[in-house]
Amino acid sequence: MKLISRYTMMLLAFVVLLTTVAPVASATGTTGNSGSKKLVLGTSADFAPYEFHKVIDGKDQIVGFDISIAKEIAADLGAELVIEDMGFDGLLPALQSGRVDMVISGMTPTDDRKQSIDFSNTYYKSKQVIMIRNADKDKYPTMADLENEKIGVQKGSIQETIGQGIPGAKLIALDKISDIVLQLQTNRVNAAIVEDTVAVGYLDDAIGLAPAIPAEEQAEAAVGIRKGNTELLNAVNGTLERLKSENKIEQLVTEASQLMADKVNKSQNIFQVFWQYKSFYATGVGYTLLLSALGVIFGVIIGLIICLFRLHDISILRWIGTAYVEVIRGTPMLVQLMIIYYGLALTLGINFTPLQAGIITLSINSGAYLAEIFRAGIQGVDRGQLEAARSLGMGRGAAMRFIVLPQAFKAVLPAIGNEFVTIIKESSIISVIGMVDIMYQASVVKNITYQGMNPFLIAAAIYFVLTFILSKLLGRLERKLSASDRR
Repeated sequence: MKLISRYTMMLLAFVVLLTTVAPVASATGTTGNSGSKKLVLGTSADFAPYEFHKVIDGKDQIVGFDISIAKEIAADLGAELVIEDMGFDGLLPALQSGRVDMVISGMTPTDDRKQSIDFSNTYYKSKQVIMIRNADKDKYPTMADLENEKIGVQKGSIQETIGQGIPGAKLIALDKISDIVLQLQTNRVNAAIVEDTVAVGYLDDAIGLAPAIPAEEQAEAAVGIRKGNTELLNAVNGTLERLKSENKIEQLVTEASQLMADKVNKSQNIFQVFWQYKSFYATGVGYTLLLSALGVIFGVIIGLIICLFRLHDISILRWIGTAYVEVIRGTPMLVQLMIIYYGLALTLGINFTPLQAGIITLSINSGAYLAEIFRAGIQGVDRGQLEAARSLGMGRGAAMRFIVLPQAFKAVLPAIGNEFVTIIKESSIISVIGMVDIMYQASVVKNITYQGMNPFLIAAAIYFVLTFILSKLLGRLERKLSASDRR
């Protein structure tokens, strides 16, 4: 029982540490350790010229006229602007949970959205267009010709609502505009509904616009604010009115469109892409290894505790251990991530950062599988050794610690190594909440280069190298341990 208590205290200390350093949102912004006010912006930076990634002076930056407007708002508030990049359909949960203070992402203030968040006055109007392959330019002269077609739209957007109004249309809803364009390029959809200002960045010899024009020709954009935050809402409206009176919004749109038009060379091969954006991938590798290493370390602690629970004589502990393993192994990791990242913020007000949420998710998920691995290892040790240790006066905890667990750990080391390899690959899921890992950086490079394949082939190669090296190191360790057994 002392052994269980010791590991339980270690786990509780870990949870307390993560909780205490989690950021807490204030009324109009968050306050860092320095005491300076911060305004946290939520956006989906794949929506040029509203917001998009761009390499400027050798550094990846999120730019666009939405970002310029956000900077004006922050300046008027005397706050530092902090940008959180995430999927479009994650923006509202992030705002409702207090993870971000406002959302600016070309968002249309629909009646459904107004039920969950407040909106500022509108600041921009855009037209909707139908993007198609140029080979089909004469195929869709009217919206009626799009009936029963496969159409790409952004998930949770006004374009998805427009697509739902097309009879028989088979909608493919994705988070990123670049993914929708890739679906169009690879013949998985026959058309895509986008805003005219966004479509400009993707038009080339292969992609163009159809003569068909949606009836909902114009869409308005507004700033999303958490319900009840009237102070920030009034401040945002004040800044927008100032920008309109100065005719500055059109100027910002023009500047962003010019920046978007300065595209990279789409003909770069995979080696040129990797070399130009190697710093992006290097950052992603660092975070991926950090996530995986901490996920395994804390997963081992959790797994050992749950394993000892399952093997304990007390029925309630056995029930807790069994329930944990069955629930965690029976639910997708992505669902667990959403509960930890958004659910805890909405219900308990606990706002974990993407890194913290990623480590916790990987730890509790890995812990369930490692618990079964440890249980198999412990049960594989001859029970007579435990009885012999007890007959020599050792307590159960001491016998488990010094006699059984070392042998069990040695026996299951290959399985633990396999779990580490699995976590390295599964950590890519954390990118959906804005964790800057390998997959997140591959998406950023894809949005910058307008290439759909090469950035992900590079990511696949990096994952392979990492797992291959780890497998070889674990193999050497196993051979070394086996050699010690033969002496």
